[in-house]
Amino acid sequence: MKAIVIDKTEDAQRVSLKEHEGFGAPGDGQVCVAVEYSTINYKDALAISGASPVVRSFPLIPGIDFAGTVTDSAHEKWQRGDRVLLNGWGVGEAHNGGLAQQACVSGDWLQSIPDAFDSRSAMAIGTAGYTASLCVDALVNHGLEPDSGPVLVTGASGGVGSLAIALLSAAGYTVTAVTGKTAEESYLRALGAREILDRAELGELGKPLQKERWSGVVDAVGGATLANACAQTSYRGAVAACGLAQSMKFPSTVMPFILRGVTLYGIDSVMAPMRVRELAWARLARDLDIRHLDAVISEISLAESIRKAGDVLSGAHRGRFLVDVNR
Repeated sequence: MKAIVIDKTEDAQRVSLKEHEGFGAPGDGQVCVAVEYSTINYKDALAISGASPVVRSFPLIPGIDFAGTVTDSAHEKWQRGDRVLLNGWGVGEAHNGGLAQQACVSGDWLQSIPDAFDSRSAMAIGTAGYTASLCVDALVNHGLEPDSGPVLVTGASGGVGSLAIALLSAAGYTVTAVTGKTAEESYLRALGAREILDRAELGELGKPLQKERWSGVVDAVGGATLANACAQTSYRGAVAACGLAQSMKFPSTVMPFILRGVTLYGIDSVMAPMRVRELAWARLARDLDIRHLDAVISEISLAESIRKAGDVLSGAHRGRFLVDVNR
């Protein structure tokens, strides 16, 4: 099979497209999957570039998600021919991941692809869309209603932001999108954003408590943007934080939380319990207009994924890179 492999010498990390021997028969509780599609997420870009020590063992196949068909199973839940997907669980970090034509993983980590999707659309959504859905679930479960007020989405032209906009607007919320790419306004409005803000408005740290503007926030960037978003969230509002594209720092104070009762939800997509994952994918199957996906994705080959990782880190792309591992 073909696979992207990250290896490390004493001097440097090397990434290449290789012919890999494959995994053979699955071990106890494992499932082998013929991968059809994977993606390039921010964490994958960090791993491929070596910009952050994401990979914890070498050599390793990156790719934190994939979708495909079971070819062999030593797990009671899965049979040959089942259509499955995977998001997270340390795959692409500590375990071989989805940027290959085959994967062999614990069957406990797999989910059935919802009937609303095929393997291509499931990975057009991928970890970014699943994370966006976790964020929306957090805001809805907090009690926010569409008439509670506008919801802010930062990093709006990225994968999480794009799909968060689509999900929130489908559920009736009024969405304000934050982006540094003014040329993407028509794209963001097509996904359902009502208002567009330049990221410069939130990118520099402001006062610890500011004018109340948002009933809820989906934040994919962290740093000063997240601090300002919290400072602008209305009384008893909620913020779902899932990313650090701007910074992993959180230069805020306790004032929004103890004076306005704002709740900050940390969204973990890697180790989330299976029931939480299933609910997030159920929302995607129910609410996401799959016609949006063609606008969100750029489809690339397995070989191209190495070069495109740099675009993800620099923010030079829109939406998501969908990887067809068989071309």
